Amino acid sequence: MADIDTILFDKTGTLTLAEPELVGEIDRQDPVLVLAGRLALASRHPLSMALVKATGALVPLADVQEVSGAGLETHVDGQRLRLGSPLFCGATTEAIEAHLLAVPGASLLAIQYGEEPVRLLAVRQKLRSDARDVVDQLKAHGYALEIVSGDTLPSVAECAEALGIENWQAAMTPSAKIARLEALQSDGRKVLMVGDGLNDAPALAGAHVSLSPVSAVHLSQAAADAVFLGKKLQPVFDALSLSIRARRAIEQNLWISTVYNIIAVPIAVAGYVTPLMAAVAMSASSLAVTANALRLKWGNRAAADASASTVFGPVMSTKGE
Repeated sequence: MADIDTILFDKTGTLTLAEPELVGEIDRQDPVLVLAGRLALASRHPLSMALVKATGALVPLADVQEVSGAGLETHVDGQRLRLGSPLFCGATTEAIEAHLLAVPGASLLAIQYGEEPVRLLAVRQKLRSDARDVVDQLKAHGYALEIVSGDTLPSVAECAEALGIENWQAAMTPSAKIARLEALQSDGRKVLMVGDGLNDAPALAGAHVSLSPVSAVHLSQAAADAVFLGKKLQPVFDALSLSIRARRAIEQNLWISTVYNIIAVPIAVAGYVTPLMAAVAMSASSLAVTANALRLKWGNRAAADASASTVFGPVMSTKGE
């Protein structure tokens, strides 16, 4: 992580909180919405969770298939039921644009049941409270930032403008995210991927280093190198900062050990060191490098006291190191 120079952020559930809400009231007695809410129980995507919350769904539907990066599908009473992106559900471009104009900056969740017209639901998401501050910190330290999201263009554009991130892409499939990651890597960039969704898992696994929030789907958590806790984005910056300090401490300790051996070994070979002196000198060397390394712990504890959100979950690596 100390080598990272570029950071790719997913939007929904990563830069935003995983607690979006539907815009406006819905009819809980509407049979199609009830079915869609039950279908949404099969997904942990934040937009699906908004529908579950709005409909109060409790019993999931059976035989649900998930199309990566698109949505969910099943059959009810011989009719196909889909929930996911507007294009996946067959919404027209005109309908999508009309809804986005009506609710600027919102994300759209679509429902398609049998021969009925496609329904579009507007969902709003809140940015993490410290997202802008963390982005400013990362930019000040020279990191190149990008948003790679499967969300709609207006929604991603609004998020990017609010955070001051100039490079962003919307409506990206999992393969498109992988392609962008590989393009950066071919240019020699060391990329940190931060994401939470099922469609982020391939990019998380392929990045130089990857992080997921604790609210991420299990597959994304398994593909990431580490999971961070809390509702803030600060742990991302703290992880990068700590990794740089850790590498610096390792290099310092190697120099301490090298200098010690350059001085001590010739003296010992010459016979000027008694066994007691050697034991004391060796212990002093070990104490020196240990004390230098402990500075990381003391510094990190002070940072944790200043911000309770900087606690990291266990490493969940699937990449061997």
